[in-house]
Amino acid sequence: MESIAQTAETDVARKAEYNANKLAKRLRHAVGEAINDFNMIEPGDRVMVCLSGGKDSYAMLDILLNLQKHAPISFELIAVNLDQKQPGFPAHVLPDYLAKIGVPFRIIEEDTYSIVKRVIPEGKTTCGLCSRLRRGILYRVADELGATKIALGHHRDDMLETLFLNMFYGGKLKAMPPKLVSDDGRHMVIRPLAYCREKDLEKYAVIREFPIIPCNLCGSQPNLQRQVVKEMLNQWDKKFPGRIETMFTALQNVVPSHLADPDLFDFKTLKPTGEANPDGDKAFDRESFQDPIPAESVVTFPNVLASKRESGCE
Repeated sequence: MESIAQTAETDVARKAEYNANKLAKRLRHAVGEAINDFNMIEPGDRVMVCLSGGKDSYAMLDILLNLQKHAPISFELIAVNLDQKQPGFPAHVLPDYLAKIGVPFRIIEEDTYSIVKRVIPEGKTTCGLCSRLRRGILYRVADELGATKIALGHHRDDMLETLFLNMFYGGKLKAMPPKLVSDDGRHMVIRPLAYCREKDLEKYAVIREFPIIPCNLCGSQPNLQRQVVKEMLNQWDKKFPGRIETMFTALQNVVPSHLADPDLFDFKTLKPTGEANPDGDKAFDRESFQDPIPAESVVTFPNVLASKRESGCE
C-alpha cells in the first residue's frame, strides 16, 4: 500500500500535470484565436519566427509548432536568431535547442552590440538604435529566406504597455498591432501571442524548461520608460483584477466618433439625421461603469486553428 506521503506526492504531481495541460491548452487557444481573427497565417505561408532566446519567443515557436501539426492548413516555419555578439552570449544554446526539436533554423551573426556601445553614450537608452539595426537585418534575412510572414513574440501586455507609452510620452493613441505591414512596405509582421498574458507565458516557460538567454545589453537599464509602465500595469492588475483584460478589450472596441481626431472621424460635415443612433452623444446621461471581470472568469471559445477536437489539441 502507498503511504500517506506517497499518496500526497502523487496527488500533487497529478494536479501539477493537470494545471500544465490546462495552461498549454489556454495558450494554444489564444494563439489560434488571434491567428484566426486577424488572418495571420494563410495556406502556403513561410513564417519566419524571430527568436531572441527569451521566454516569449520560445513559447511562440513551441505553440506554432503544435498548431502546425494539427491546423487545417499547411504552412512552413523557420526559426531565426540574430546573434548580436553581446559579451558572454552563449552562442551554442539556441542552435542546440533548435536542432534537438528538429525545426529548420538560421543563426545570423552581426556585431550590432559594438555599434550600439560606440554610438550611444554611457547611461543612455540603447533600445532605439539596437531595434533599428536588428530590424534592418531581419528584413534582409526575410527576403533571403522567401518568408511571407515575420512572427514576433510580443504579447498582450506588450501591446498595452505600448499604448500607455504612446499616450504618456508620444501624445498618440496608438498601441502595438497584432498584424501590420512593415515600415519598409515589403513584409507582413504578425504577433501570434497578441491574446496571451505575460504571466501565463512565464509559467509556460518554466514548465517547458526553455533555455532562457538574458539580454545583457538592455537588462542593465532599470529606469526605462517601458519598465515604469510595466510596473504601473502590474500594480493595477494586483489591486484591480480584471482591469488589464478590460483595457485590452477596449483596444478592440474603438469608437472614432467619441475621440477627437478630425482625420479619423468627419466632425466638420456632421449633421443631425433625425434618426436614433445608439452611438450618438448622451450628454445629459450620467456615465455608469461596471467593475472589470477577473481573467479567470472569462470563457475562451474554441476557434478554427486551436480547438477542433479532431485536431488533437484538446
